[in-house]
Amino acid sequence: MADENKTSREERIWAPWRIGYIVGESKTAEEFPTDQLLPGADPDCFLCRCATTSERRKALVVYRDDLVMTVLNRYPYNNGHLLIAPLRHCGRLEELSQQEDNALLSALKRFVALLEKLLRPEGFNVGLNLGRVAGAGLPGHLHWHVVPRWGGDTNFMPVLAGVRVVPQSLDAVWELLQEELSQQAVASASAVSS
Repeated sequence: MADENKTSREERIWAPWRIGYIVGESKTAEEFPTDQLLPGADPDCFLCRCATTSERRKALVVYRDDLVMTVLNRYPYNNGHLLIAPLRHCGRLEELSQQEDNALLSALKRFVALLEKLLRPEGFNVGLNLGRVAGAGLPGHLHWHVVPRWGGDTNFMPVLAGVRVVPQSLDAVWELLQEELSQQAVASASAVSS
């Protein structure tokens, strides 16, 4: 009886999207079609596929221009975890053009400000894992991680179960970012026409 009472009070936290990461599934190549890969792209690189897909929501692409893209991390450390990458398949910093450098820094600034406004984090981890031994899961395509952080956002789950709880769905964050980007575009267009 005591065990039944304890069990009935337990709460379950479901994060079914994490299983692909845990078991090491890689289905991105088939997951969304590309319109046409860019020259020099790797067809097995999910960022190269994100660079040209028309299915932006399915690919979790929240922003893309001629040089860079911003993608929600499919296996986030925290909600709002973004990847900012050049469109071009490029694995070395010295291979980036000055235009790409500028566009990447501009995107980093823009999305940190956007996440501050929308999610109100207390800080950020912003970084690049350069090379497989440094933790790059995709060493052939540079990408910067932007991870919103809150006081106390680490909890017992990673310690006890090797699981991180992310309290917001990828779809919800994608919608939030798209709405704000649309509002910014309208405001920018009306400022130009004034």
